[in-house]
Amino acid sequence: MTTGREKSDGRVVPEGRRKSIPTRGGDHGGGKAITVSQQATQLELFAETADSLYGADAGVEAGRPASGPDAVHLSADTTGEVVPAMVMEEVAREGNLRKALKNVVANKGAPGPDGKSVEWVRDHFEAIVPKLRGELLDGSFQPGLIRRVWIPKPHGGQRGLGIPDVIDRVVQQAVLQVLAPHYEPSFHPSSHGFIHGRSCHTAIDEAVGYVGEGRTIVVDIDLERFFDRVNQQRLMARLEQKVSDRRVLKLIRRMLKAGIVMPDGVVVTNDEGVPQGGPLSPLLSNIVLDELDWELEQRGLCFVRYADDCNIYVRSERAGHRVMANITRFIERRLRLKVNVSKSAVAPPEDRHFVGFRLYRDPMDGSVQVLLSKRTLDRINVKIREMTPRSWGQSMRTCIQRLNVYLKGWIGFFWIVTDTEQRTLQRLESHLRRRLRAIQLRHWKRKKTIYRRLIQMGCRSRTVYRYVYGDCRSTWALSHCSPVERALRNQFFTELGLVSLTERRQDLWDHRTIARVEPVLQFG
Repeated sequence: MTTGREKSDGRVVPEGRRKSIPTRGGDHGGGKAITVSQQATQLELFAETADSLYGADAGVEAGRPASGPDAVHLSADTTGEVVPAMVMEEVAREGNLRKALKNVVANKGAPGPDGKSVEWVRDHFEAIVPKLRGELLDGSFQPGLIRRVWIPKPHGGQRGLGIPDVIDRVVQQAVLQVLAPHYEPSFHPSSHGFIHGRSCHTAIDEAVGYVGEGRTIVVDIDLERFFDRVNQQRLMARLEQKVSDRRVLKLIRRMLKAGIVMPDGVVVTNDEGVPQGGPLSPLLSNIVLDELDWELEQRGLCFVRYADDCNIYVRSERAGHRVMANITRFIERRLRLKVNVSKSAVAPPEDRHFVGFRLYRDPMDGSVQVLLSKRTLDRINVKIREMTPRSWGQSMRTCIQRLNVYLKGWIGFFWIVTDTEQRTLQRLESHLRRRLRAIQLRHWKRKKTIYRRLIQMGCRSRTVYRYVYGDCRSTWALSHCSPVERALRNQFFTELGLVSLTERRQDLWDHRTIARVEPVLQFG
């Protein structure tokens, strides 16, 4: 029986363990961390596909103070460069608050319980900022309530989001801009969620490296209701290790303890968890799980984590089950979190969903293919059905313009799939065009009109008659017959401006070969 801090597969951790991408901090054991300003721009994730619900606030760059008379209280990071000290004077600095407002406005969030919109706060900010600064500095600032919103999960159930007041979001963003430059350089290189210069794509790239080395079993750990179960006392204790200003700590504690307004109007207390939805919650979640990252490092495990999705790569199923048992014990006893046994698994990476993808290693040549996960394909098929209803009442061009917005964002995230998924993208395009043909047939309404239009577009009258009046009884069946496909051919939709997923993916892939020569691997 093996227990304790055993090494996966019985291996010893080598010096300078292979990392598939250059990351901040160099080797795991030390080295100088480069600053936030020296990193490549974080990929703007597509909201419909990434397993994140933080929105634009989560990926905002942590900024340094502008030069000026109020840019005081400075400290140096490990490279000797100046970053803002983690004190309330820096949080309440007018330039920092204005930058926070700009980021919150860019996120275009909904109003909180007080009903004040982002636009209202922006228009009245000149009058708000003096009082806000005073309350922050003297410690009298009290965060408002948090509005609870339930959104459906793709595979059943609901996810709870907390929407603070806009002013509270500005304060959270201001705190984030001060804390992030100190915390992000110390986060583990295998943590990729909501850290400047890292993204879902860098997470997949590192995972590809581990699978390519022969670690073809993944220990997929799912944390049950992570944001609702974070132990606030342990989180505050970790913050106290770096933040010495008691006013900043008190402000964060008040934000964590803010009451939650349920949809029925009942206000409940919040003694556990981190409200998911504010700008500060991604940083706080990374601070909590950073302890897990370094524990995995100490045990010699190869892993990739994006937010609360953690995959550990091992060489055998037996090692995977051993790692699953030991890490589950650490998470539940040490971190006081809960592992969702029903959703966690030890399996080949091609059977698991990780940030929208799955990985497959060819046993013949050892190459690793990046594929779309089943969950991702299910989501886009549902979205296509929603956006191309047979009852569409506007013009075909308007429908295509609406589709293009979604398709460009979708392929802008998933273009890193390998060439083996080209056929999958072609099937998606084919299915989409068929639904558009069904809409066009509905627009023509009567069979007599369909018959006449198809003949006008060059189809043989006898063939058209057989399909329209004989074989095909429904619009959906008729949309797949040869006369309709010949008349409404692919070029017809291309001329109306429909985006080609395969062509756009190839354009982005060609650009990717240029990005690989950069010091930090980029995918966009």
